[in-house]
Amino acid sequence: MPLVMPHAIYHYGFIMGVKVAKRISAVVVVAGLAVVILLSLGGVTSKSAVAACNSDAKTVQTAIAAFQTVNPTLPVTPKSLMSTANGGPFLDSWPSNGAHYVISLTHAGVVMVAAPSKATAAPYDTPNPCRSAS
Repeated sequence: MPLVMPHAIYHYGFIMGVKVAKRISAVVVVAGLAVVILLSLGGVTSKSAVAACNSDAKTVQTAIAAFQTVNPTLPVTPKSLMSTANGGPFLDSWPSNGAHYVISLTHAGVVMVAAPSKATAAPYDTPNPCRSAS
């Protein structure tokens, strides 16, 4: 028995070492996958903010067109678009997402987009005004 004992201990230790190595490698693989997923989610968030910005600005443009069809002589304001007077409301509420972008109107009824929200507003008709919303 004394000859078998050192071999059994070595063999048992080797098996335990392999099990530990497998567990460590599994943890490393899972952690790597978690990092990849978290990094890819950042892109999804910014893409959704840009899509929401474009959608909100287009909604305001559509509401302005409908308002001007019904009321060609009245000025367009956010209040007039949401009012129940003069055939409205043309918008239920003013679209906003202050963390990513701000939609506003000029006195001439031009839709303006500031993306990010603290940036200088640009007309929605310019190329990609929402591209910086993130």
